[in-house]
Formats: sequence, structure tokens, C-alpha cells
Amino acid sequence: MSEGEGRVFLRGLSSETYGLGEFRRRQHAAPRVRRAGTVVDDASVAHSGDSEESRTAWMLGPGDDPFLTQTLQVHFVELLPGGANHGHGHQNEACFYILEGKGYEIHDGVRYDWEKDDFAIVHTDCVHKHYNADKDERALALVMKAKSTWMYLGLIQQGRSAPFDAPGYGPREDWSRLWTPGATEQKKVVKRSETRWEDTRDGRVRVISAPDKINVRSHAVDVYQQEIAPGGRSAKHWHMADEVLYVMSGSGESLHHDVEAEIADKYYARVALEPSRWTFAKGDLVYVPQNTVHQHVNAGSEPLVLLSAQNRLFKLLGYDSVVYLEGASDGTKREAVTAAR
Repeated sequence: MSEGEGRVFLRGLSSETYGLGEFRRRQHAAPRVRRAGTVVDDASVAHSGDSEESRTAWMLGPGDDPFLTQTLQVHFVELLPGGANHGHGHQNEACFYILEGKGYEIHDGVRYDWEKDDFAIVHTDCVHKHYNADKDERALALVMKAKSTWMYLGLIQQGRSAPFDAPGYGPREDWSRLWTPGATEQKKVVKRSETRWEDTRDGRVRVISAPDKINVRSHAVDVYQQEIAPGGRSAKHWHMADEVLYVMSGSGESLHHDVEAEIADKYYARVALEPSRWTFAKGDLVYVPQNTVHQHVNAGSEPLVLLSAQNRLFKLLGYDSVVYLEGASDGTKREAVTAAR
């Protein structure tokens, strides 16, 4: 986003024809790996949270050029030693994976503590502020959210805390009366010790946020970690939701078989015979487009650890299945992986 422009909260979609194939072709032509250190938006415009003690840096958002997605947005929040950002509120939820440091949140007047490898959720319609509890080291979080979903639905009431001065309105009402019953009883911080690694059809994963696994107060983003041993690979699988994967450690290659629709007597899928190949390393962000058969390969000598996020809305729209075309491969024995740590 160039200097002087406002933030793109929601990107429009228009065409002179009914078919949108050209839009999809342009999206698929964009590079699918954002390299470590990439900043597509430094949050100098239209972000209410930053202060002199905090910084926000975006890697993926709807205003990007070339455009990849607005289904998910990804950015970093850095809190300087002993620092805090400005208290602010927005209707969309936001999920924070803590990469470094320790600190706490104040959400609607309630304190929630966190540390490295915890997962913290800013719930919908939440006034929140982030604090670094360490006076010597920074705190760093990777934020994954589906903000544009709220924007599309017209849920755009957001800003910093300030006195209410609009005339013609009555006394305060409890906003939370509109929330799903039981929402406030759900977990706001998931500690690493509260999750476990499991061997699944997709390989070794640790589910952090999912509707059928952990009772966390996240309704928009499903998150899990995946570990792939040297020489190993994930399952070759297919789902409708697009996906972002942050490379926490290791290096490798992501194989993407694009899928085209054959619209005949009904919808049929045509899967590309040869995949496109996207190499990545620690700190990179890998994007898998909607409706893509994909597989991740560990090409390095250390464990490959990926942090995956998907927009849960796809499941609510009827795309709840994952199709496995090839099983995961362990590669090097897991005992060797453990020893390498």
C-alpha cells in the first residue's frame, strides 16, 4: 500500500462477464510464498492499536498487490520491552500465536496472561490492550484473523476507546446480550500444555483451535501446528478452504495441484497432473489457494514445523470435507527428530 492511501478493509469483485475465470487466473499467477521480512503494510495508516511502544507489520491482507486473498489476514504485533499498545476495539475476532516473550491482555476489563507458544483470542466486540510483561525482551505475536468477513457483513463499528458524544441516543445497554449464549465461558488463552500432538492421516499435528476439539472462544479461524520429519511429507489432500501456513522452523517445498471446474451436467473437478512447486524457509508465509490439492515436503535436515490457519466459514457453507489422495510419509524416524532438538 503506497503512502497516502487508506487501508483496504474489503476488496471488491467485479467483471463485465458472468464468468470469473480471469480473476482466478490472476490470483493463481501471484507468488504463493511471502518471504520472511516481507511487509505489505506497516500499519502507518488506519490502525488504532499502535503506540510508540508497539509495532504492527502485515504479511497478508486484502490490499496486497499482487492480491492473494482476503479470506485470512496475517500480521505481526511487536511489543517493545515493558511496552503496551493503545486500547481499542473492533467487531472482528483476532487470534494471536505468541512467538516470543510473555505478557498479558486486558479484554473488557479482564486480565489474561500469556507466554511463548500460547494462543490468545481477542473475542468479537472486544475492547482490548496488549502488554509486554518483560522489561528486557520484546514480545512478538503472529495474528491470524478473518476480518474481511465481518466487513462484508457490515460489522464495521471499531476504534479507540473514547467518550460517547453522539446526540439522540439513550443510556448504555449491555452489548453482550447479542452474543451466543455461553460465549463468555469459553477459553480465551490456550496454553501449550492444554493441547497434544496426534498422529493423523495428514501426519503429526497439534490442534489449537477447532470447533470439535477445544472449547476456545474462536468462531472464525481454525489453527493447528504440523511437524514433518526430515525427508517426510504431509498427506496429499484437498479441501475447498484456502489456507496460510507460517513456517516456524525448517525448510521445504509446497506442491500445489490447481483444480479447475468442469461445468457439465453437474460440477466435476479436473486436477492438474503436474503441481506447481513453492520453496519456503523459516519465517516465510505459504499461501494455498481455494480448491487446491496440496502437499508439503520437508527438504531440510531439521524438523519442519508449520502453523496453519483456515477460515472456518467454509465449513459453515457446506465444505466440511477433506479428501486424502495420498497418505503422509514419516521420512526420517521420529526418534532422530527428537534427538535433533
